[in-house]
Amino acid sequence: MSLAAPDVLAELEALRALTAQLQAELYAKNLYIEKLKAQLASLKRARFGRSSEKLDHLIEQLELAIADLEESEAHTDIERTAARPIASSPSAGATAKSSLGRKPLPAHLPCETIVHEPDCTCPNCGGSIFSTIGTDEREVLEYVPSHFKRVVHLRPKLSCRTCETIVQAPMPSLPIERGRPGPNLLAHVLVSKYCDHLPLHRQSDIYAREGVDLDRSTLAGWVGAMAALLQILSERIGTHARAGETVHADDTPIPVLDPGRGQTKTGRLWTVVRDERPWGSAVPPAAFYAYSPDRKGERAQHLLSPCRGFLHADAYAGFDKLYVGHPLTGDTRLIQVACWAHARRYLYNEFLRNRSPSAERALDLISDLFAVEAGINGLDPETRLAARLARSVPLLEILKRHLDTTLARISGKSELAKAIRYMTSRWKALTVYATDGRLEMSNNAAERAIRPLALGRKNYLFSGSDAGGDRAAVIYTIVETCKMNGINPQAYLADAIERIADHPANRVDELLPWNWTPRS
Repeated sequence: MSLAAPDVLAELEALRALTAQLQAELYAKNLYIEKLKAQLASLKRARFGRSSEKLDHLIEQLELAIADLEESEAHTDIERTAARPIASSPSAGATAKSSLGRKPLPAHLPCETIVHEPDCTCPNCGGSIFSTIGTDEREVLEYVPSHFKRVVHLRPKLSCRTCETIVQAPMPSLPIERGRPGPNLLAHVLVSKYCDHLPLHRQSDIYAREGVDLDRSTLAGWVGAMAALLQILSERIGTHARAGETVHADDTPIPVLDPGRGQTKTGRLWTVVRDERPWGSAVPPAAFYAYSPDRKGERAQHLLSPCRGFLHADAYAGFDKLYVGHPLTGDTRLIQVACWAHARRYLYNEFLRNRSPSAERALDLISDLFAVEAGINGLDPETRLAARLARSVPLLEILKRHLDTTLARISGKSELAKAIRYMTSRWKALTVYATDGRLEMSNNAAERAIRPLALGRKNYLFSGSDAGGDRAAVIYTIVETCKMNGINPQAYLADAIERIADHPANRVDELLPWNWTPRS
């Protein structure tokens, strides 16, 4: 007897869930095996002397991989907590992990005491005469620039002498329920990793010099929890960035650990930048990042699917479908704006190799085009367009004639010919900027947004997993958008982390970097 369709679907869903669970368990076991290998390697080094640089590199990789797994666990814990209904008990949001056996905070740290006084009116009978019957104490580890301190929250318990009702101020919400880190410390860890490019195990060593024992696994848990907490802000920034009529896009490779294979694979971090300051717009700039495990064209198309207008980008083929007109209306979602910085690079490399006079002449004309842009940066679109029509368009015509003439008299297989064909085959996309004052001559806005990722990649060596790439995208979005808006990422993150848990969900846009107002 065959199963009914709903039964088949239910069985398929159960199989998918079981498969996902088994894959997660296999990933964890592979990491555990790699961890044991690292421990064995460390023992061999201690027993037989200094090891090779290859062994040191392996241990560094495994430290990062284990930290990534611990971040994922913390991220999952936060999501499970958010999915549970809110209870009236103060411990309703507590995680499953026990706080027993926790090391005491170092006694040498400066201590700040905050007393939370309850209301002076009894909520039960309206009485105003109280007697103290006790005080609840809660220690939080906080970080201020250049030093740690202990913050002790005291909440006196008062008893109404009229009706014996107990009154006590509520404990302020903490970024991590049942956790010790304060918002400034959490912000510092995030900024150190994603802005200053310090991996967690190196941060742990730095804190140890201050006499504070914060191992890598503890820091990893904090990072995972904060990525989950701040994800809504990253998504709102992404919505804003992709709503612009002119956007910039680019991507960069990120090596990602592939447990069990003993090597890394290549993921991608993409960025979409909205920056209208060059044409005098007051719209806040933003940079949105997204991770993908590969560079398939569908990744770029999904990332940019909400965008309409003009796209500044390189010649990556994955963008091509975005420029195709609708089969019925002929309307295109995006118009390609090619990058002169990329085009110039090929000519410049050829000039360095052969000192070709033709390449030098083309480079001089392109420099004149960039000089026009430097003089109109920040002006309104109408003024920019008028300057381009008067000065840039004649230069573009001269440059096109020079390229065509040069291409006709040199070998078609030469490197100079390839550099010229790169430009002439994209001439429409390269010159469209001269028809609209809102457009840019280059994709340097996206290049600048990618540069911090390259610095981080150099220090991290790789990301521990695909989930680690997603977390990096969340924090990079917030940190880099803060920098574009002239905001200190440390100050912003500290305040946002402190406020976001209690902030109304329908007013979360108030916490976006360009709307943010620090609380005194």
